[in-house]
Amino acid sequence: MSLCADRVVVVTGAGRGIGRAHALAFADAGARVVVNDVSAEAAQEVVAEIGDRAVVNTDDVADWEGAGRLVRTALDVFGGLDVLVNNAGFLRDRMLVTLSEQEWDDVVRVHLKGHFAPLRHAAAYWRTVSKAGGPVDARVVNTSSGAGLLGSVGQGNYSAAKAGIAALTLVASAELARYGVTVNAIAPAARTRMTERTFAEAMAAPEHGFDAMAPENVSPLVVWLGSAESADVTGRMFEVDGGRISVAQGWRHGPVVDKGARWNPADLGPVVRGLLADHVAEPVYGA
Repeated sequence: MSLCADRVVVVTGAGRGIGRAHALAFADAGARVVVNDVSAEAAQEVVAEIGDRAVVNTDDVADWEGAGRLVRTALDVFGGLDVLVNNAGFLRDRMLVTLSEQEWDDVVRVHLKGHFAPLRHAAAYWRTVSKAGGPVDARVVNTSSGAGLLGSVGQGNYSAAKAGIAALTLVASAELARYGVTVNAIAPAARTRMTERTFAEAMAAPEHGFDAMAPENVSPLVVWLGSAESADVTGRMFEVDGGRISVAQGWRHGPVVDKGARWNPADLGPVVRGLLADHVAEPVYGA
């Protein structure tokens, strides 16, 4: 119950689904929570469940000024900020040949800019505290996706945004370590409004027994990553669903052939096939 005692946590997109589960789980662990959602009604329902240790924020996280107000809500109401959980997002699924510019822009804006903007404002606050000699033991937990790790047919915009979040996590973990901030990401799978069409049958709740697709299954790892115990873990991507947690292994330097001179294109066929001979690629979701 005291894993996150008195830590101040911002959760974006916390009115429903996985974000709501995160907010409630942090509150159960003793945290004070800023419940962010563009739906004031949904956010207020979560705050009502938590009580006076939570406050509503309805700013658009992908709006620069709105993201700043979100961070200031934590500072003004609770006197600080210890944990930022970037969770907000939505889908506009379409095959690439019919994907519109607006559908691309909307999804990239909400997911990728919606992660960057709150992170940027929170990081500025933590840097200021650190440079003033104050203690900083802060955490950022970003939300990527299996689609961002492997791609997903019909989700080019979403996959690209989530891959961007994975890369942003790596950069932020390296840049913010000097200020006492860790940055990790999760790739969750759970039953939400975003996934109900994609995984309709697999996501159905069981009549009896463990509900592997419940959003609440994702939150324990996020709470731990937001706690003081996780100070030595940063720059990691965790896949989590049901009772399963794994560490994803992203792009790495692989086999190499060095000629020591410029290649002739006509010579590269057997070279490339040799490099790929022992490489096993994970398939794109839906391929």
